[in-house]
Amino acid sequence: MYFPYLRGRQYELLALRELVQNEFVSDEILPVIEPVKLSPTFIKTMQEFIDKKKSVYIILNPEFGSFFQEYNENKKYSDKMFEFFKSKYIKKGYIFNQEFLDIISINLEELDVDNMLLINNDKDFFQTHYENVFKDKQPKYNLVPDERIFLRKCENIVLFDDRFAKQTRNFDYDNKVDEFFSEDHLYYLQDEFKGFSDYSIVGKDFQEKGFAPRAVAIHIVYFDDKNKLRIRHFVSDSNEDIQNTALKFYEALTKLNEWIKTEKIEKTYALSVLLEHFTNESYPGLGTLKKLCIMHHIQLVNNFLIESRKK
Repeated sequence: MYFPYLRGRQYELLALRELVQNEFVSDEILPVIEPVKLSPTFIKTMQEFIDKKKSVYIILNPEFGSFFQEYNENKKYSDKMFEFFKSKYIKKGYIFNQEFLDIISINLEELDVDNMLLINNDKDFFQTHYENVFKDKQPKYNLVPDERIFLRKCENIVLFDDRFAKQTRNFDYDNKVDEFFSEDHLYYLQDEFKGFSDYSIVGKDFQEKGFAPRAVAIHIVYFDDKNKLRIRHFVSDSNEDIQNTALKFYEALTKLNEWIKTEKIEKTYALSVLLEHFTNESYPGLGTLKKLCIMHHIQLVNNFLIESRKK
């Protein structure tokens, strides 16, 4: 099972919503959202998961953004969230940190450990507190890095790492246009894990607001001939200044279009939409570009896991 971990920015929520709307995700995909904003898009996305009977985990102690400030200030949204959590499809997750300890000081039983998803990413905090908190029962899913200190003490493990080698500047991706991404999907069952998780093509580092880039980069995940995941970066050429982002997009897209002609790449729905922008010479905006790259990655992994189950 694949647990794509997204921070709940607009384009990430739209990616999940469109995948669910179009039935491009099966029960092999269990998204995890760390919400950074309580927005209409977030509300509509949650409703879509319920309507389509698809499960999603929501992190209730997010480390970034203004989610809880907006939750406390907007009764309409807070009431809606309360109703959402009555649905069996909207599930609760937590980051294992001091804030989590403050929450459970009220009553651990109320948190429904049997259905909980827990993010473990602080080695020192984990070492100090985990066994004391979960001495009787463990969460349904423990998302942990591939490190012995976590693997020794946890059950119900989901391997969780940042597989995206993020560069400071988009034009730096031109220094290594093709690189290894992951092989977790090939070995997680063999290693007796419940699943695997990553930050898709976004990466772990969080930036709440974007900026006008000097270069546009398109990140496409694909399978090599051994079914390992690699990632290809297509970077614009006119990178001297921030002018004409649409032209930069088309330059990068032209490289993607040429590459597709020579490679046997599965054309997901999102990849087909990108290629339509090439044909139409249209520019959808950088947010939509990121949305489509995320959608492509998740649908690609979904299709692989479905086929693997058949064998």
